[in-house]
Parts: sequence; structure tokens; C-alpha cells
Amino acid sequence: MQAVTYEGGIYAIPWYIDAGLLYYRTDLLDKYGFAPPKTWQELVKTARSIMEKEPQVYGFIWQGKQYEGLVCNVLEFEYFWSNGGDVLRNGKVVINSPENVEALQFMIDLIRKYKVTPPLVVTAIEEPTRHIFGSGRALFMRNWPYAWNIFQREDSAVRGKIGVSRLPSFPGKSSASTLGGWQLGINRYSKTPRAAERFVKFLTSPESQKTLALTIGYKPTRKSLYRDADLIAQQPFIASLYDIFMTARPRPVTPYYMLITQVMQPEFSAALSGIKTPEDALKTAQIQIERILGAE
Repeated sequence: MQAVTYEGGIYAIPWYIDAGLLYYRTDLLDKYGFAPPKTWQELVKTARSIMEKEPQVYGFIWQGKQYEGLVCNVLEFEYFWSNGGDVLRNGKVVINSPENVEALQFMIDLIRKYKVTPPLVVTAIEEPTRHIFGSGRALFMRNWPYAWNIFQREDSAVRGKIGVSRLPSFPGKSSASTLGGWQLGINRYSKTPRAAERFVKFLTSPESQKTLALTIGYKPTRKSLYRDADLIAQQPFIASLYDIFMTARPRPVTPYYMLITQVMQPEFSAALSGIKTPEDALKTAQIQIERILGAE
């Protein structure tokens, strides 16, 4: 609801939901006596230790190509939100902050300093990382819930060997996944708004959301369905997602988000690629986003 609410007005209805997850290899963690990490520092320590014993396995893969997925990664998993940072706060641009500089530098350090993330992530989106993890060549992966069902197929190399958890955070800070999913609204110029309204009500009903969850895998936005016995029996994985979804955060809620993300994507990418320092990238992003909002 936060994602579709702006200045007190609600502009759409949530249809299905998504959020970033940490996938991990339960067999490798058990083999070497590690638990799923709660902090990013624990993830680095665990990954480096296991990589020494399993040199063919990457430590941690994620989506770092210059596209919207990069923004989702930067905002959530080791970065802004899990270190107390943000992009907008109370209508003010706060992307250029010490917390965000620290977080973006840590993202770079995963590749260059700690070497738990391979350089290939700067060109990777969801599917390439899913294929790497699904072939057994990575210990940790950030991805969306859709990958779980694929990993459970009979021909999967990691079937029965994976777990998921909420994404780690910096010490003393809270984990927060980027909210994904779709919303439904009615075009103000529609010639048949009543029919459109009935269709939206149908698609967002508990019955439709349950059917979509069972047949397609769309995760419902109706809270009651996470207690539905039939759904849990057929998809036990869905019950574990509830707490993660409840702490997921939407990207900046503003009519100008499409302009803002077009600023963040190249700046984040420049920092990852070593073209800019995190300080310069965030400084430039701050100036450009302020200009976008100032032109309102």
C-alpha cells in the first residue's frame, strides 16, 4: 500500500508481490559448520572460508548490470536500507550521505577487496545469476522468489540443497528487501471504468490470487492467503516469505521515479565499474535528483 500511496491518495491496488531474498547452499553451510549469515560481514567471512575449500564455487552473486535490477540491489541488500541510508526522506533528497557512501563502497569491496563476488556481476541480471547458482557454482545469491520453484525441479542440480532467508544487514541495522510486484489501476480516460473496476476486483480477490499462486507462482498481496491451508500444503515455501514481505520497502514513491532511476542506474554502474568513486557518483546523483524534483 505504501508503494501506491502518494500525498494521501491511493492510486492503485496491489495485485502480486515480490521481494529480494538471500538464497544459500544448505549442503555447503552444513558441511563446513556455518549458519546462514545475519550480517554482510558474516556473509563475507563465510564465503571466503568456503571458497578456500571449494575453489570452483563463487561466494556471492547478485545483479549488477546497469538496469532497474541494479537499483533494487543497491537499495536493499548490502547497501542503503540495510545501512540506515535512503534516497528520499520526507520529500528531501538524501542519497549523498555517509551511510550510502559506506554501503556503495562495500558493494565494490565485495568484488575487488574481499573477492567473494566475481567481476561478471557488473553485466549480470536475474537469469544469468540464477543459472550460475542453479548449476551449483555459487554459495550465496540475491534473487527474487521465482527462482525457488525452478530450483525444486527434478533435474535441478541444487534440488534439496538450498535455503532462503531475509537479506543480511550491517551490524545494528535492519534488513530490508526491495519491494517488487505489480499493481492494478484504472485509466482516468477509460470509456468503461465500471467494467475495469469489476475486473480489478476480480483479479485481486482472494480466490484469484490463490489460483495465480498455485498455477503461476505469483505471490499474493492478501495477507490471509499466507495462512491458507491448501496453499501452504502445495507451496510450503510461501509461508516463509510472509515476514520478508512485511518488511520489504518500496522504491522512492514519487511521480518522478522513472526520471530518478535513470539517474541512479548509470551512477551506481559507474561506481561499480571503477569509473567514479562512490563519493562522486552519489554527489552527481544528488544534484540531478534535486534538479528533477525542483522542476516540479
